[in-house]
This record gives sequence, structure tokens and C-alpha cells, in this order.
Amino acid sequence: MKTKIFKIRLSEEYIHTDQKLLDRFLQENSILKYETAFVKDEENYWSVILYYEELKVQFNEGKPEKYSAEQEQLSSDEIKILDCLKLWRTEKAREKSLPVYLIATNKELFSIAKYKPVKKEELRDIKGFGKFKIENYGEEIIEILETV
Repeated sequence: MKTKIFKIRLSEEYIHTDQKLLDRFLQENSILKYETAFVKDEENYWSVILYYEELKVQFNEGKPEKYSAEQEQLSSDEIKILDCLKLWRTEKAREKSLPVYLIATNKELFSIAKYKPVKKEELRDIKGFGKFKIENYGEEIIEILETV
């Protein structure tokens, strides 16, 4: 039996990334036992200790579920990101003579603002982003996220 400790920070800056790491680990391993504790200090967080065994056989369950922000409230920083993404999308649509929704839908931009991917490859985790959108717009989107 192996053990793994996760720190799930509650701040908007880290919670999605921390939760994503935990979710991925839970999918890839067989959890035998777990313990949780809420740690209250300068940075409040959940400490999760997992006792597990690695899965030897991976079942093909189809495509993994992609992230899609649903009716969530955006923080002021996320609203700034969303506004910049919408401005970029409008300019890109004008440049390519396409409707804005073909570049990215409002829901996709909302999800990006909430999820805040750090690398172009992480855009795959956002519902609606496939190979084409990532190859054509991924670098620009990541640049926007880095500068806002």
C-alpha cells in the first residue's frame, strides 16, 4: 500500500488546479482508505491523505469528461480575463471573416477564464476545445492568460 498527500488550496488562484490533480490521481489509482483534515493557517486548505494501490489494468471508458464552467460566478480577475478573451475573439473573427462563435463560444471563454490553463495542452481539458482550436488559437489564449 502506498500513500500520497494532496493539498487542496481554497483560493481561486489554486483550487481548480489542485482539484484537477486530485481528480486525475483518483482516476488512475485504486483508493483503499483516505483521511482529510481542514488546515487553518495563513492559507486555508484541505489536506487529503490517500492510501492506494496503482491500477494495473486501465479500462477504456471513452473520452474523459472535459471542464465546462456552469453558472459559476466569476471573480473580478476572471471577469478581466473574460473581457480580454472576448476582445481577442472579436478581433480574430474580423481578421478571418468568421462569426465570433466559430472562434470560441461564450461558454468556452467563460470556462477558460474560470479554469485558467497554464499550458496550451491544458486547453484540451476545456469542453469545446479540440485539436483545431488548440493549434490555431492556443498560444494566443495562453499569452492572454499570462498578461492579464
